[in-house]
Amino acid sequence: MELLSYYHYAPCCHVDKLNWKLVEKSLNSSRSKLFHGRRAKAMCLGSSSNRDSLGLFDLEHFNYSNIQSSDQRYRMRSFSSVEGFHSAISPNTLNESSNDYVVGGKDDVRNVSERDESTTKVLIPGLPDESNGDSGSPISSGYWEWKPKLTIHYEKSGTENVSSPPILFLPGFGVGSFHYEKQLKDLGREFRVWAVDFLGQGKSLPSEDPAPLGMNEGLSEEDLLWGFGHEPEPWAKELVYSVDLWQDQVRYFIEQVIGEPVYIVGNSLGGFVAVYFAACNPQLVKGVTLLNATPFWGFLPNPSRSPRLSRIFPWAGTFPLPSSVRKLIELIWKKISDPTSIAAVLGQVYADHSTNVDKVFSRILETTQHPAAAASFASIMFAPRGQLSFEEALSRCKMNSTPICLMYGKEDPWVKPIWGLQVKQKMPEAPYFEISPAGHCPHDEVPEVVNYLLRGWIRNIETQGSVGLPLIDDPASIQFSVLRELEFVREGSRKSVVVSFFGSRFSVWNLISSFLKSRIADLGINSR
Repeated sequence: MELLSYYHYAPCCHVDKLNWKLVEKSLNSSRSKLFHGRRAKAMCLGSSSNRDSLGLFDLEHFNYSNIQSSDQRYRMRSFSSVEGFHSAISPNTLNESSNDYVVGGKDDVRNVSERDESTTKVLIPGLPDESNGDSGSPISSGYWEWKPKLTIHYEKSGTENVSSPPILFLPGFGVGSFHYEKQLKDLGREFRVWAVDFLGQGKSLPSEDPAPLGMNEGLSEEDLLWGFGHEPEPWAKELVYSVDLWQDQVRYFIEQVIGEPVYIVGNSLGGFVAVYFAACNPQLVKGVTLLNATPFWGFLPNPSRSPRLSRIFPWAGTFPLPSSVRKLIELIWKKISDPTSIAAVLGQVYADHSTNVDKVFSRILETTQHPAAAASFASIMFAPRGQLSFEEALSRCKMNSTPICLMYGKEDPWVKPIWGLQVKQKMPEAPYFEISPAGHCPHDEVPEVVNYLLRGWIRNIETQGSVGLPLIDDPASIQFSVLRELEFVREGSRKSVVVSFFGSRFSVWNLISSFLKSRIADLGINSR
């Protein structure tokens, strides 16, 4: 999830009826090594029952119910609560099996939008329901020291499932392993599942200053930002938070922590890294699933590919940050780390605003308060491009016959469906599932659907095709397009989304032609 993209879209946010609560500090011992007594405070607009008020909140005691933007030029649809549904199906029944259930007859409720009555409905399992005593697979957290002073945070689940294949989740920009909590709890019941924080993000920020400024610079310890000193520490002399660093990080993590080839799943930036990694290390990858993958990353030229052009840029994300960059970064960082800005981004990327993003919001906000966060952000933004482009990485994956699955939220305002369709054109054998309504982070917005599709795809690969792809009733239809309405129960209410599957014979022209034919047919009916 790219927080920076917030600046490329006009709407900011007006968020009401939200209950942002700081995530429970279940890992105090681990967190203490990252946050060295630095009290994190931020200004935000709160509201009381009588009047709006400007308040100062402390992260350690953060609990407020409303955020409102002071700039009335920006608006965001409110995160409304889920409208009640009268479900005729028990959540317990759904959680007992991962099989499909074709639902016949006309449904009398619509949570999201009206559906075509001819669309086949498929009932899929919901997530673990804690209200019924099912909390899912337990999640544990750990730290792995890759290199001196470079410690990586990760979460894992289902490690007792020794006979099942391992899955590794890679997060988007600005988030971390916490963004896959719904996958760890659910898929951990059947698979061995890991999620990792990229270096420079989440809880993989450094525990020491890579380029100390020094107390004699006239700044108090509370206001001191890391990485803006005069000389880098020995361990940080060549440190740049680039895509090449992250793909190296993933390689060593798989080799040293997981210990065998994995199915790798990436959202947004994580999708880019997943393809890049698979292209460079096919022997460690069983398959790749892309969730609204970012099709490009990095702004500056790669020095090995464009040595002359790269010399034009005097700084490329190393430590310390130049003094000329500091004021710019401080200005940008102050804006994007503001709670209203974070809330605005979440408002953009989630198509269904009934999705509870309290934990995501608080974890992102918590990360921004780390003293190394601003300089790490600058290093990421000024790091050079990778040695392979997204297209080149895809070509290598195709050459290596690496299985790839595409799952894209149709209502993503950033990585629009056309990007997923372009990947499909390059990889015609890759199954493409387009989910609607769903935005940039379908794994968090409609985890029931993503988990269901991922389970089915992995089983298809593991059985070498003897188990069919999910939603494909007729093996012959795998070459063509299929439309299904997937229904599931969440917190006692029924929800539904439409999933379009595009097979190997799919083309963008077929999609356009089908759309035009449907529009002409609609016009003909309306003119009667």
